[in-house]
Amino acid sequence: MTFPVEPNSGSNAADSPVSRRPRHSKKRYRARRHRVRNSAIIFVGVLILIGAVGYGYARFRYGQIKKLTVGNLTTPQANQPMNILIVGSNSRAVLNGKQAAAFGTAQQVGGARSDVTMILHLDPATGQASLVSIPRDLFMPIPGSTLSNRVDSALNQGPSQLVKTVEQDLGISISHYVEVNFDSFQSIVNTLGGLHMYFPYPVKDAYSGLNVQTTGCHYLNGTQALQVVRARHLYYKTASGTWVEDPLGDLSRIRRDHEFMRVLFASVKQKGISNPLTLNAILSSVVPQLKVDSGFSLGDMVSIASKFRHLNPNTIPTATLPVALVNNYVYNGANYGDVVFPAEPQDLSVVNKYLSIPQPNISKSSFSISVLNGTGQYLQAAKVATALKADGFTINSTGNTKVLGNNLETIIRYRPGYLAQARVLRNSLSGAIIMGNLATTSGPPVQLVTGTTLTVAPPVTASSSQATSSSSAASKGGSSTTQATTAPITLPATQSVNPLQPWDPRACPSG
Repeated sequence: MTFPVEPNSGSNAADSPVSRRPRHSKKRYRARRHRVRNSAIIFVGVLILIGAVGYGYARFRYGQIKKLTVGNLTTPQANQPMNILIVGSNSRAVLNGKQAAAFGTAQQVGGARSDVTMILHLDPATGQASLVSIPRDLFMPIPGSTLSNRVDSALNQGPSQLVKTVEQDLGISISHYVEVNFDSFQSIVNTLGGLHMYFPYPVKDAYSGLNVQTTGCHYLNGTQALQVVRARHLYYKTASGTWVEDPLGDLSRIRRDHEFMRVLFASVKQKGISNPLTLNAILSSVVPQLKVDSGFSLGDMVSIASKFRHLNPNTIPTATLPVALVNNYVYNGANYGDVVFPAEPQDLSVVNKYLSIPQPNISKSSFSISVLNGTGQYLQAAKVATALKADGFTINSTGNTKVLGNNLETIIRYRPGYLAQARVLRNSLSGAIIMGNLATTSGPPVQLVTGTTLTVAPPVTASSSQATSSSSAASKGGSSTTQATTAPITLPATQSVNPLQPWDPRACPSG
């Protein structure tokens, strides 16, 4: 599976006429599509290392971290859980000549995209942590725009826009923002003197340069380790000698990179914390590459390091938002290549489990909803409105809106201050459901724009339905559903936690 270069590259806004954009050359395409998914482990490691050094030295290193003005952050109450948005930026502005030759220059790959977007959830009261990855190709409404785009494009308009996108579209409050450029990754591995990983199958990726022809435990320097975590076009060699491609591309890379994070941290813990010289070298290579929101003080970091000093990233529960792949997605007249849609109620289940988002206690009838037909399907808005009314919601009006494609998400748009109400509505829907801001200040505070596949009233359990089975779920539950005129999803919704596959690199066996 390949992922064509996304429209609207560079520094252009989400509303740009993306269909008129020329495609990049294969060299630029390869540079654009291969990044590093190491940001969370780097930041968690830095926090733990801060807890291992004196305050004066920590203050010196904190002064080297670049501070950013980031809006839309939510200040947590004392000793309450917090969510830290950790971003791996693909900006080429900081690369030296050799690195730019490998990954592309700032002129070739303009702007900054969030190659990796993760939410680190910390609960000071329990000392527990969890980590949720947001797939970079997740198609979402962009705040301030009437259109949608990949979530990674939001960073192109600044960190505040990315924070706002995550908060508004997923309903997840963000307390702090951390950004790491992938340039720091190779330095950490090389500072540690390299590391070892076990390869149960021969694997290769022509795009990342990965080429391991023998099985067993292999030594990796910084460049070779980078090839492993960049591999999203991975092939593995079977016992018969046939090379087979891993079919899920970037989604599989998330799985492999979670394992790599564990291997990397084990090496940092073994070689870094116990050796002052190595510790200093690691911090000196990582800290200058960190960017944090200006409100993330040294006191905050020291407090987190103190409360979570016994945290072992190897045991941090990790998950990825379940999604469904849509191939060659045509939206508003432009081909976006392969994108991924959200999958409800699976996504809601992951957010509740790993991020501990409190459920709204609001009556369904306490707010009004307008329902707009976003697909052009015959009487879709009226049918959905009838089902919602039967489910206890108050329907203000129905109508039509511009049809932007054949395969469309259902979007719940809401005015500021009505996020909880929007979440109540989302909890009663299944399918490709996403939230977004509502530009108008008049009319009902919540607006439902119907998508191609939509079921009112979710299945009893998240596991009882896939994103493609809305009609069968509705027939079993007796709720109303709208039938898809075309198949919007080419693969079932992915699982939130996928075990390593037999061909995936992993930690070397002990001994």
